[in-house]
Amino acid sequence: MKTSTRNAILVGLGFIVLLVLIDSIYVVTEMNQVIITQFGEPIGGAVTKAGLHMKAPFVQKANYFEKRWLEWNGDPNQIPTKDKKYIWVDTYCRWRISNPLVFFQRVRDERGGQSRLDDVVDGETRNIIANHDLIEIVRSSNRKFELSEEAALLDLSGVIGVIEVGRFKLSRLILENASKITSEFGVELKDVQIMRVNYVEEVQKKVFDRMIAERQRIAAKYRSEGDGKSAEIRGQKEKELKRIQSEAYRQAQEIKGKADAEATKIYAQAYNLDPEFYQFMKTLETYRTALEKETWLLLSTDSEFLKYLKKTDR
Repeated sequence: MKTSTRNAILVGLGFIVLLVLIDSIYVVTEMNQVIITQFGEPIGGAVTKAGLHMKAPFVQKANYFEKRWLEWNGDPNQIPTKDKKYIWVDTYCRWRISNPLVFFQRVRDERGGQSRLDDVVDGETRNIIANHDLIEIVRSSNRKFELSEEAALLDLSGVIGVIEVGRFKLSRLILENASKITSEFGVELKDVQIMRVNYVEEVQKKVFDRMIAERQRIAAKYRSEGDGKSAEIRGQKEKELKRIQSEAYRQAQEIKGKADAEATKIYAQAYNLDPEFYQFMKTLETYRTALEKETWLLLSTDSEFLKYLKKTDR
């Protein structure tokens, strides 16, 4: 046999051995687990130990599954409550593949698991919500309402019922009931929570209108209180202003009276010193105030008013 032919055969055999070796080895990490299938049927249990593992080449296949916790986010569902209020409920949960063999046999892969969770968790959520009043779904305790619009939001402005279960316990009930079903296809649920609760669209507008009306009522109350306080302040201001003006007028009159008294005293003293001169000065002052340019007076010649205007021979 020629050397070149022998080398080609050796290379071919080496390539085949390499392919067999590659297909015989599979790797399991800390994040996944493996189910070995032969012609589509599982062989043995789950391989969960991390490291290199062997399988029959070509006829066996390694099917990988997540070992970590996975998330599931449900679609919002329109659900009627026990007290006939239609709401949208949005839930989420955390889950993991606890039994890969059962999981593979029942749902095959993660997409199938997500689909089954849609049915199970959504179904249990619908059952729980439909058997309880709205107040149980949106509240977890019997604490007092701090804001009046909260009562308007819940349409419970009349009588507020007592919380017997509450939102947190309802989510625990959903988790408990759903876990009994998910364990049958190798899934463990870690947590289920109600992420969001909202009224359906046709009811939202009425709720918002009630909230707006409540805010407007409170605003009107504050405006009324503000107007009353403003009137009280204005009244106090007017009262204080009148008191100040009255006090100022009293002081001004006292000062004016003292000034007039002092002036009268000075005038009296001056009059006593020279009565004739005082009379003369007062007459001139009267002339200035009584006689203007266009003033006409008809007086007798012996009038006292003209005493100092008469001509004398001296």
